[in-house]
Amino acid sequence: MTDWDLKKLRILRKLAEVGTVTATAEALYMTPSAVSQQLAGLSRQLGVTLLEAEGRRVRLTPAAELLLRHTDAVFTGLERADAALAGHLRGETGTVRVGAFSTAIPALVVPAVTALRRDRPGLTVSVREAEAAEAYELLTRGAVDLALSLAAHPPAEPEAGAAFRRFSLHTDPLDVALPADHPLASVRELRLADLAHEPWIYGHSGPWSEITTTVCEAAGFAPVQAHAAADWRAILALVGAGMGVALVPRMAVVEPGEAVALRVLDADRPHRHVVAGVRRGAEEWPALDRTVDALRAVRLG
Repeated sequence: MTDWDLKKLRILRKLAEVGTVTATAEALYMTPSAVSQQLAGLSRQLGVTLLEAEGRRVRLTPAAELLLRHTDAVFTGLERADAALAGHLRGETGTVRVGAFSTAIPALVVPAVTALRRDRPGLTVSVREAEAAEAYELLTRGAVDLALSLAAHPPAEPEAGAAFRRFSLHTDPLDVALPADHPLASVRELRLADLAHEPWIYGHSGPWSEITTTVCEAAGFAPVQAHAAADWRAILALVGAGMGVALVPRMAVVEPGEAVALRVLDADRPHRHVVAGVRRGAEEWPALDRTVDALRAVRLG
């Protein structure tokens, strides 16, 4: 295969465009002799005559015309590659793979992706549902670029050599769900401590269990877990049946139904942290940075 010299091909292309060696030299900031030497070298390299004398000018041979028809496509492709690379470096193109827990997808990821599709149509987000532990396993394997999880506290600064960098994206307010006929369902100012002796419903393990216990302990009591459930429909069904109370995040976007009273805890303002995790160093990738910005711009609650 011929070892193509792009510099010489550009000179030939410019000569075809402007018509003379002198004009080519001026356009490319070269001397006329340098232009002639480069084109003579290209002829020798390819083994064909590219230029023929025509009075005091030169004209392209049929071989040169044939070559230029192909090099035009090459240079068009290179210009497109330059544009694509520039877009990639600005974070306007690329694919970002996101692993997100179930309630984050409709409340957080979908609005962010919608905004990105409008503002940065060359950037694609691929979404994979994954709870916290699985999301970080996927991040470790390189199957996702961004992992969304939950935490009771904002992440600490990573230790030197840590594989991930974790940071808060949002604080998600927590409301409390009570049976509609509960004596406290209609009190004017409900505090979390008022529910210290109630039976509680929350997950038996994982971030949601830690979040519930941490929030209640901050209010001065340890919640007594009467039932363990993770699905919001199941939790609200248990609450509606009078079997306990539960904290409900705004992000969950649940419909409590007539049997459940959902109360805002204005005095306590409990919340959970929505946390993003990336591999160390990857946060410098512009497309990932744009995706994180879009996620942060979503309004919750």
